[in-house]
Amino acid sequence: MPVVVVANPKGGVGKSTMATNIAGYFAGKGHGVMLGDADRQQSSHLWLGLRPPAARPISTWELAEGNIVKPPKGVTHVVLDTPAGMHGAMFKQVLQLADKVVVPLQPSVFDIFATRHFLDELAEHRKASKMQVGIVGMRVDPRTIAADKLHEFVDSLGLPVLGYLRHTQNYIHLAARGLTLFDVAPGRVERDLEQWQGICRWLDT
Repeated sequence: MPVVVVANPKGGVGKSTMATNIAGYFAGKGHGVMLGDADRQQSSHLWLGLRPPAARPISTWELAEGNIVKPPKGVTHVVLDTPAGMHGAMFKQVLQLADKVVVPLQPSVFDIFATRHFLDELAEHRKASKMQVGIVGMRVDPRTIAADKLHEFVDSLGLPVLGYLRHTQNYIHLAARGLTLFDVAPGRVERDLEQWQGICRWLDT
């Protein structure tokens, strides 16, 4: 059972957007998906409450007093949304569970500096385990200098950039209805689905 963790110690980078859409992708493929939310803001948990009954089911992964517990039988894929500033015991527990870690990162020098130590830790942990780590550029045009700088920085750590997601209202409008890109007609979000192709391939490996 793969466990995909979405993490970045900096707030406001799009972790919940990434986590909910990954869960939506797995659900769209017919998997038994649980979405856990370790963040006090409970954005992903609240999003699940908005999800319409007709949408493909995504279950809640309950966390007991901040401790991550094993999901029940019947679940094939787990996605965990994590809080900003995650450290200490929870950080170690999450890394022990994780098969894959997705790090959403905006291509600004401030975001890169704020995330540098965290990415160094992930890179070191990856060397000592089978955990895979991938970076997703958030709210970025891949043709810009900022995207080039992000790629240059991540390459220096030996981590792959899985894709770049543009700044679009599609994510906002869908989230308000408890939906993801993978819950609506592909023609409505064609450009965004194209940007997810590399991410989805990586998730499936």
